[in-house]
Amino acid sequence: MSIQSKEVLNEKGQQYHICVEKGQIGKYVLLPGDPGRTDLIARFLDNPKLVAYNREHKTWTGYLDGEMVSVTSTGMGGPSAAICLEELIHAGAETFIRVGTCGRICEESYNKKYDGVVITGAIRHEGTTVQYIPIEYPAIADRHVTEALVQSAREQGFCFAEGIAQCKDSFYGQHDPDSMPNGFMLKSYWEAWKKAGVMASEMESATVFIVAAIRGKRAGALMAYEHMNENTIKTAIGAIEKLIKADRMQSEK
Repeated sequence: MSIQSKEVLNEKGQQYHICVEKGQIGKYVLLPGDPGRTDLIARFLDNPKLVAYNREHKTWTGYLDGEMVSVTSTGMGGPSAAICLEELIHAGAETFIRVGTCGRICEESYNKKYDGVVITGAIRHEGTTVQYIPIEYPAIADRHVTEALVQSAREQGFCFAEGIAQCKDSFYGQHDPDSMPNGFMLKSYWEAWKKAGVMASEMESATVFIVAAIRGKRAGALMAYEHMNENTIKTAIGAIEKLIKADRMQSEK
């Protein structure tokens, strides 16, 4: 039995931050960080309509294979991503795929054959998820979502690695650790992630995985290296279509 958070609404009866109502959100939601990327992803939906735009959270809803599917931006970092997931869940969302960009860490991640990486789990090197559960609890992607992403990429001829992401809170801690008083520690961690074969560095996947798991939902993540590319969006869309089909077959049993 999962634990659900308290619903917080604004004066219009909408979810307090993302400003959507029940019935406006599909069970399946794609989660870019950047509001601008919601526009790009929404183009791949049938009959997409802008539902809400408040702060960093922009939401479109359309259809795939006749099923309502939404795209909502989380903003940057764990706190806004956690708020976004909590409120989407209250609005009826059940399955999430984070679609974003990431940096490279280990040597293998620099292989130019990769469009990006399917994130199988995340290092909780951030501060949001410890407000939910102790650090020993792992941030793991849902296996069904992960498999759908892998199959979608393979069937479309795209090349995505699979691996672990380091989820952090400080962009400049990565790119300019010498400017930080504890830069020596940041660089030491970075070397550890490299030696351990960590494939990506980004800022939201751990939060997405943890919140979804605790609330009894499922989540996965697909990251493009450095810059968003169409192959990443098409792979995520294909994965949602696979999950819709699998869920329908399961419900018919």
